[in-house]
Amino acid sequence: MLTRRHTHLEHILQRIQSATKSIEMASPDSTCLPPMKATSNGAFQHENPLDYALPLLIVQICVVVAFTRFLAFICKPLRQPRVIAEVIGGILLGPSAIGRNEKFLHTIFPKRSLTVLETVANIGLLFFLFLVGLELDFRSIRKTGHKAVFIAVAGITFPFVLGIGTSFALRATISKNADPASFLIFMGVALSITAFPVLARILAELKLLTTDVGRIAMSAAAVNDVAAWILLALAIALSGSNASPFVPLWVILCAAAFVLFAIFVIKPVLAIMAKRSPEGEPVQDLYICITFTIVLACSFVTDTIGIHALFGAFVVGIVMPKDGPFAGMLIEKIEDLVMSLFLPLYFVSSGLKTNVTTITGALSWVMLVLVIFTACFGKIIGTFLVSLLCKVPFREALALGFLMNTKGLVELIVLNIGKDRKVLNDQAFAICVLMALVTTFITTPIVMAVYKPARTGSPYTHKTIQRNDPDTELRVLACFHSTHNIPTLINLIESSRGTRKRGKLCVYAMHLMELSERPSAITMVHTARNNGMPFWNKKDDNRDQMVIAFHAYGHLSSVNVRPMTAISAFSNIHEDICTSAHQKRAAIIFLPFHKHQRVDGTMESLGHSLHAMNGLVLSHAPCSVGILVDRGLGGTSQVQASDVSYNVAVAFFGGRDDREALAFGMRMAEHPGVSLTVVKFLVPVGTTFAFGAKLIGVTANKDRKIIKEVANGITNDEDKQQDDQFWSEFLSVCCKNTESIKYEERLVENKGNVVTTLRERNKSNLILVGRMPPVAPLINTSDCPELGPVGTYLASSEFSTSASVIVFQQYNPEADVYPLVMEVSDFMNMPDTPTS
Repeated sequence: MLTRRHTHLEHILQRIQSATKSIEMASPDSTCLPPMKATSNGAFQHENPLDYALPLLIVQICVVVAFTRFLAFICKPLRQPRVIAEVIGGILLGPSAIGRNEKFLHTIFPKRSLTVLETVANIGLLFFLFLVGLELDFRSIRKTGHKAVFIAVAGITFPFVLGIGTSFALRATISKNADPASFLIFMGVALSITAFPVLARILAELKLLTTDVGRIAMSAAAVNDVAAWILLALAIALSGSNASPFVPLWVILCAAAFVLFAIFVIKPVLAIMAKRSPEGEPVQDLYICITFTIVLACSFVTDTIGIHALFGAFVVGIVMPKDGPFAGMLIEKIEDLVMSLFLPLYFVSSGLKTNVTTITGALSWVMLVLVIFTACFGKIIGTFLVSLLCKVPFREALALGFLMNTKGLVELIVLNIGKDRKVLNDQAFAICVLMALVTTFITTPIVMAVYKPARTGSPYTHKTIQRNDPDTELRVLACFHSTHNIPTLINLIESSRGTRKRGKLCVYAMHLMELSERPSAITMVHTARNNGMPFWNKKDDNRDQMVIAFHAYGHLSSVNVRPMTAISAFSNIHEDICTSAHQKRAAIIFLPFHKHQRVDGTMESLGHSLHAMNGLVLSHAPCSVGILVDRGLGGTSQVQASDVSYNVAVAFFGGRDDREALAFGMRMAEHPGVSLTVVKFLVPVGTTFAFGAKLIGVTANKDRKIIKEVANGITNDEDKQQDDQFWSEFLSVCCKNTESIKYEERLVENKGNVVTTLRERNKSNLILVGRMPPVAPLINTSDCPELGPVGTYLASSEFSTSASVIVFQQYNPEADVYPLVMEVSDFMNMPDTPTS
């Protein structure tokens, strides 16, 4: 009888324990919340849309995106990456700040909605990790050499070891119940990670991408990223709740088997689809669908193994073929939706778990300071010491230390996984999130203070096309930002190289690439080297097809063509252009006009950012500048040297800019296929080209000042003497080349005569004109003041639909009041030509 009662009691106790476990699994608050229905019937049916999953999720997304974008706008003057604003936004919306208002938290982020929110955020995170895997190109990592690998290993080892020591202090104080092994590894990984995508944008913001520091930092961060993911997989395997020591071993073995399966099975499948998506043809929707399904399926497999679904997506991104248009198309399909909507949700879901108010008492704040100090000290000192051993200069080594201390999204992923697995409690989680925020926030200002690359260079003589010794080499920096400009630029180079053996032509073709907040922008980083040259893969075609055109032309002609890449935001890319021009000792910079011609002949703007860029280059250029209004010089393809047949016209009014245009025209006339016609404009005695108007000139500091002397009929004697002298030189050259060079003098009495004379040349292939001749504006209103009075008219649709135009500004040392490069006579200049 007693035995029966004892058995019955045991059975009741087991049922009570089972019920208790079920309740605990249902919700952390031990209260069963009813599931939310997907959609409501609307307010007219007396239903609150915020009580239903879909409308509530829509409101949550709108609130998150608007709030984080507002914070990003505030942080932009501080030169902080957007991830900082999103992390801060997540914390502020959580229980640390705005979420302290119970009504707001229960209305916008009720607990029963968090499962849906985190699920959607994690789906977006899966595809973001797929993009991160696409960014990591192991071919570029293999090329980095031992220096970057040693620095990466030091950047992981030092903070990892210090993180182990910190974990003992945390377990003795605020995390007493944490599992020792998994807590130790989680803290080590959290303190040793470097955020590769965030670091790339900081380097671009600081103009360090193409420097030695930037190259080493990017390579070391890529190696660091891979090592951190391997350590994180180990940490997750050890953090399981099963007490059996064989479970982590099985998890690790299955993870290794999955990686091998991805390399030998999934990679060939993806390679087949990539090969069947050739350049210039649309990628089939079926291939995109298959790839996305593979990403999700692999995520399911890794989640089943027990190392989190993110690893599956990350591994697929790594094995994905990087060449060809297939990878680029996948990025275009994913990045905008993921980066704009889903990823900020992940930061908010992290912020809702972060309660800064749990850090209370002196001991907790001491632990916060200890964690921040340990993270910074380990990364900075470890990287700094090894960099010095690798013979990196002191200031650059210190800058590398702070750059490698950058944290970001991967850090938050590690912390969230640790919290979900009960490795980190609320207090430890909040401390680590604040550590990631502080270390990333201080990176940009400290690097700017510690290491500012000196924009100094040795002086050089030939900064203009017009020069006393025409036998010297002419160096040109030709900028382009799309395929539309390439045929015209190549045809212009071909027709201006001349056939003489004396003065050679050296062209630096600079591809202007905009670095944005989008993940695809980071793939551009792989094309940047310390000398501004792109990576050249000897086995495969280069991914930058634009640069290939110039590279091929250089091999087929006697012109020395060296491709370059500038990766910056268009708001400050003029700094890259001007500093590169000085480093390469360029005599002229050719810029693309910010408008292109449509099929109907009208000029369409490509954006205000390009327009502003041209104005900034004109203000700060260390040499002459030419703005190319492209109307298809030679058609839409490259013209062979033997087929060049161009009619080039020069409008000469006088002044230094017109002399520069004429000097370039004289050089073009040396080509047997170029016919040059120079029109010299004259006015009756006692009058000027102002025709009674007040002339406005734009100075280097953008002030608009009235040119009083010209307006009053008084000319600058020195300027007129230089015009006369150069015109005499032109006439002597013209007498020797009467077949290819012609000139005429036209007397004009008003603006109408000037317009009529110019219209006679609207069938020319190319017209050269100075930017600021002393002429009254030929058009009443214009949005292109940088082209000057004559150039503005020539670039208008009413003048011509076939004649390309180059507007020249000759370098004037007296007007160079805001140089970006300070010339130092004893400066040891770096070689201006690539060594490989």
